[in-house]
Amino acid sequence: MGYILLSDFLKGLVIGIGAIAPGISGGSLAVILGIYERITGAIANMFDDFWKKVKEFLPMAAGGVIGVVGFSNIVTFLFKNYEIEVKYLFIGLMAGTFPSLRRQADKHGFKIIYLVPFVITLAAAIWFAVSENTEAGSSVVYRADVIMLAVYGAIIGFGTIIPGISASFLLMYLGAYDILMEGISRLNPAILIPAGLGFVVSILAFSKLINLLFKKAYGYTYYAVFGLTLGSVLAIFPGFELGWRYLLCTLLLVAGFALSLYLSRFEAKES
Repeated sequence: MGYILLSDFLKGLVIGIGAIAPGISGGSLAVILGIYERITGAIANMFDDFWKKVKEFLPMAAGGVIGVVGFSNIVTFLFKNYEIEVKYLFIGLMAGTFPSLRRQADKHGFKIIYLVPFVITLAAAIWFAVSENTEAGSSVVYRADVIMLAVYGAIIGFGTIIPGISASFLLMYLGAYDILMEGISRLNPAILIPAGLGFVVSILAFSKLINLLFKKAYGYTYYAVFGLTLGSVLAIFPGFELGWRYLLCTLLLVAGFALSLYLSRFEAKES
């Protein structure tokens, strides 16, 4: 029981960090950690056994809040000073879970037609990332009124629940990322309240849609999600050059891959 509580807390922590880390999708991390369907199902049917769900997801929610609030400054610092190293580590951690993701996608059997949504969403995720990079130089003017802050919160919720979408990139394009990170790290209620409301509404709406798709078309939906997840991993690859820095990066990638592969096998035995 203690292991499950700690595991859920750490998973929430990772998703919270991923929700605010540039180039990382919180939704992709939820898929990789094997809890995406569990989260979307619980949120979509929130009022069925409400207090039981609160008790079950409280450790994960606490981890998510600490991940967002406690690591907002740390994540910003790491991505400003060690972006390449962090991305290599994340890629390794993500790649090590792909075998278990494939088994999860085939839980109800495999059909060749499932590869169609997989390829479409894989291409869409890569195209989205390329578009972000080409448009990064021209960001829109940031607006800090209540309505726009709610919209920015909704964007974070969208990136958290939809795999392959980096909410941080969208916020950077809108010119809102730095202000939101500062508001979160300083617990500024003028920013946290409207952004939090937008986040909650977005999570509720998209969870309902995703949960419905899982029920009606599990294989198609999971392979579509798998394509978005793989595309998000390929999209954040920062390239490779000869040198000691990239040798260290490669070691981080291999270490991350080995660790996540081991943990995913361990959790498979526990489940």
